[in-house]
Amino acid sequence: MNVTQLAEELNTTEKFILETLKSLKLKAKGESQELNVVVASVVKGHIVKKGTPPPRKALVKREAADPKEEVKKTVKKTVKKGVKKKVADNKEEDKGDKKEETKEVVVKNKKTDKSVKAKKIDEKSVEAIKEEPQKKVLPKVKPKISNAPVITLKPLARKKRKSMMGSRDKGKDNTSSNKPSSDDLPSEKAPTFEERLERDESLPNMEIDLPITVKDLSLKLQQKPSIVMTKLMKLGLMCHINQSLAEDVVERLTREFGFNLAKIRTQEEQLIDGHKQEDEDPALLSERAPVVTFMGHVDHGKTTLLDKIRQSKVADGEHGGITQHMSAYSVEIPKGRITFLDTPGHAAFTAMRARGAHITDLIVLVVAADEGIMPQTREAIDHARAADVPIVVALNKMDRPNADADRVKQQLAEVDLASEDWGGKTVVAPVSAMTGEGLDDFLELICLEAEMLELKANAEKKASGLIVEAHLSQGRGAVTTVIVQAGTLKEGDIVVVGPHYGKVKAMYDDHHRLVKGAGPSMPIELIGLSDVPEAGEPFYVVEDEKQARDITFKRQEDLKDEKLGALQKVTLENLYDHLAEGSVKELNVIIKADAQGSLEALKDSLEKIPSDKVRIKFIHLGVGDVNASDVVLALASKAIIIAFHVGTGPRAKEELKKTPVDIREYRIIYDAVADMHSALEGMLEAKTKKNFLSRIEIRQVFKLSKQGVVAGCYVEKGKVHRKANIDIVRNDDIVFTGIISSLKRFKDDVKEVTEGMECGITINGFDKIQSGDVIEAYDLESIVQRL
Repeated sequence: MNVTQLAEELNTTEKFILETLKSLKLKAKGESQELNVVVASVVKGHIVKKGTPPPRKALVKREAADPKEEVKKTVKKTVKKGVKKKVADNKEEDKGDKKEETKEVVVKNKKTDKSVKAKKIDEKSVEAIKEEPQKKVLPKVKPKISNAPVITLKPLARKKRKSMMGSRDKGKDNTSSNKPSSDDLPSEKAPTFEERLERDESLPNMEIDLPITVKDLSLKLQQKPSIVMTKLMKLGLMCHINQSLAEDVVERLTREFGFNLAKIRTQEEQLIDGHKQEDEDPALLSERAPVVTFMGHVDHGKTTLLDKIRQSKVADGEHGGITQHMSAYSVEIPKGRITFLDTPGHAAFTAMRARGAHITDLIVLVVAADEGIMPQTREAIDHARAADVPIVVALNKMDRPNADADRVKQQLAEVDLASEDWGGKTVVAPVSAMTGEGLDDFLELICLEAEMLELKANAEKKASGLIVEAHLSQGRGAVTTVIVQAGTLKEGDIVVVGPHYGKVKAMYDDHHRLVKGAGPSMPIELIGLSDVPEAGEPFYVVEDEKQARDITFKRQEDLKDEKLGALQKVTLENLYDHLAEGSVKELNVIIKADAQGSLEALKDSLEKIPSDKVRIKFIHLGVGDVNASDVVLALASKAIIIAFHVGTGPRAKEELKKTPVDIREYRIIYDAVADMHSALEGMLEAKTKKNFLSRIEIRQVFKLSKQGVVAGCYVEKGKVHRKANIDIVRNDDIVFTGIISSLKRFKDDVKEVTEGMECGITINGFDKIQSGDVIEAYDLESIVQRL
């Protein structure tokens, strides 16, 4: 291939090719210069990366109406202008690297040569025409550059790869590697990734299990790892052979090698998709009971109101008179069944309230008529709106003499919950949990709201739902309170929840009665899980234990990777932050609680204690009684054990007799928070304040054999006492800091010397006292810091 042929292939000029050769420091002799495959590939790649080259004048290929007439005109024109001169000029242009671009339009016609021979013209001129037929000119024709085809470099790109790789790819079918990448096209014409996705829909699918390493992907694509890594380098990614690739990178690579990525759906994804209710057949759906959550401020009567509805006394058993767990109950009323959730109102249980808002169909906002809207009331409103759940307001404590319903309705209107009698859309029901006033009307309003929601579920499918609460019970293991959202949960079902699974051994309703099955909206206590799950996690029933093991194993691996990913790498950029973090004092804590929700609430409350100098480090969090392992761990890590609503096991008590481990037992959450707050304050270093006592001038220095150096001093200001802290100042610099060891007035030891008097002072540890030095005496006061 010569320069002219390459220029024609690239639809550009010979001059541009020669300039490109020069810029690449390759030999550029002339248009007839022969180029080997490697040089042509290099030139072509350079031009493609640089952009669109200057266009070549289009070749005119047309048949003349009268070929003889065209030839006659051409020959006459050539003879008149002087063929010899023209040929000589063209040869000069070849020798001068073709400095001027040819603007002539070439005609390729075999008849032309015959016509020229037939005419009586100079033989030398004819020979010149024969030698360079492409240099002869026809009248200039304006080319249509816009119709010039876009050159694709697909065949040459393959040759280039073969030449670069050498003999390594010999004998191997690399048809999949012939797909052009974005680098193989001019930059202006390169399609976007989205365009390529649309264009390549006809490509075959390749199933790949993500994430996948470079090595495994190479095996899938039947390519050498080096080729795949080269493609990654073109994408700007430097990867080693065992590095995992993200989904978007794998998708792009498979496109490059001629395949569509077909992501293999994991068992977990298949499980979740199988329990979706959006695609359910309406014929299989049946009505279900509404799930109603009681929310509101602490001590506004949520649990008492629920007790009145259920005819129970749950509130009497709550420590401190406040609810510290999330509970679920099912109540039968004349119009049907309602499932109630009771949430804590204390500020520490924010996460529990948020969870309750997402489980429920309807929220009952309990507001005390004598107090009105309080901080946790506003928070409950925010949770309800975030979950897009309708609100019914229960105006409680209407039996109180200072109850003011109108004032509360005014406050409700201010938070966009105007009651119906005030022109709004919010249902407000006045009730009394103590007397039972208005309860029947209140329950009827809840049923009406539920009917408007048209709640339905498929009770015939495999069960799924949400974890309300979970705790560890001695003798029974993990006990989990759940609400079934769809399907029917049966004894013996295999349940997967988070990284845990188990077989349902037994189920109990809210009255602690053993049941064999639980349908939609039914709250039950479930026994049989391998460990205590996180509250708020969804649960699903699977086919068998093998599927459950596979799903939970994958989730456990993901949790491990997440924990490893949380470990930050120390770099020069974040080194200062790590050093500053190392200077923060830590209080190591182990928390054992009776339920997962309580554990979560206590942890969140302790994390909110504000301080940038001390903090709590959670060594271990668990549900159940304090055991011997907890004591050993606390001893090794110098941690405090917080036992919230749990006791201490017998083996742990034996260990406590041998080890000095501090265990704090609490029944009320804010007692635990207050104690930890005080403990953190105790870890803060007290600030030291200097209280000025006196300024003393050293007028003379005496060296005694027994007492050493004695300073003869004069008290200029204040008074000085024995054992006072002092700074010795010389030329405005402190040369010594210490304590007065003895203070004398004449020959007598004295406790203090006042202003305007002379005295003798001896100082331990410093004998380089000079006349003219100044002693500044002061007391040190320790100031305790507060969080």
